Amino acid sequence: MALIIFSAEVVAAAETLRFSHVVIDAGHGGKDGGSVWNGLIEKKLCLDVAKRVETALKAKGIATHMTRRTDTFVELDQRARMANRVPSSIFLSIHFNGSRTTLISGGEVYYRSSRGKILATAISRSIKSHVTGGSRGIFPADFKVLRETRMPAVLVECGYISNKREAARCATPAHRQKLANAIVSGVLAARSK
Repeated sequence: MALIIFSAEVVAAAETLRFSHVVIDAGHGGKDGGSVWNGLIEKKLCLDVAKRVETALKAKGIATHMTRRTDTFVELDQRARMANRVPSSIFLSIHFNGSRTTLISGGEVYYRSSRGKILATAISRSIKSHVTGGSRGIFPADFKVLRETRMPAVLVECGYISNKREAARCATPAHRQKLANAIVSGVLAARSK
């Protein structure tokens, strides 16, 4: 009799989530610019990728809700309250990273709950497979938008704009579209059929 061992990653891949709506949170905005490196301002990149994610999800027939559509400041607790009003949903907060250690690159996906971990795993895998620079993995975190949302929630760091090479990629619409497509592919992979 053969002994079959399943890794936690394989088991997690088999788990899926039921949802019909996606709340898309473009990080920062208005008076909060987020990270500023190599001529890029995080809040602008976040909104651009969030809108691209929204367009791609709508094309797949999935209802979307945005926490902001313009360069406006929205408090973190308000973002969570907005999300919590949407039934049968997941929450995606989109960001870009920065570090004084400018050699660091790659995306990262943060989660707080076990259901968030399912979503984070699927998105991280998709970024690793489809985006130059790949993914550094998934990490547990106690960010306010993850702590105060009641649905499966993740915070996606799309890359380190403090890294010159990655910043140059993030500055291009084509790369931001690849990021959006990878996030959407991950969302779809995590969704129950």
